[in-house]
Amino acid sequence: MDIAEVSKASGVPASTLRYYEEKGLIQSYGRSGLRRLFHSDVLRSLALISLGRSAGFSLDEIAEMFTPKGPQINREVLLEKANELDRKIKELTSMRNGLRHAAVCSAPSHFECPKFLRLLKISGKSRHRPLNKLTKKPAGKKQKT
Repeated sequence: MDIAEVSKASGVPASTLRYYEEKGLIQSYGRSGLRRLFHSDVLRSLALISLGRSAGFSLDEIAEMFTPKGPQINREVLLEKANELDRKIKELTSMRNGLRHAAVCSAPSHFECPKFLRLLKISGKSRHRPLNKLTKKPAGKKQKT
């Protein structure tokens, strides 16, 4: 499959495919003119990347899952991520409930409403990003080179 076919089949832009190849997440096996060529199993790798991104894994964490023998997924890391998602779901559920309450709260000011004040406290805590397991630096922060 050439890069345009992979892009169309996966919904991933060609620029992203080139970036994934640069990061070592996928590999082309050659070229047809100027177009990169990929084996059809690249679609499975792209699906795994998409799933990992949706679950909150960084590209570096996903890259660790790919080995020359194929994907090797650490089950402990999956459990840690599942627990992290459970915490996030609980936090988002609390926020949703607080927002719904604030929308109908009869207090003269939201700052007089205990539930709204708890929502503010939850919001303040969520500003602190967890550490990236690979770099031990805040996730999402660009590193200086």
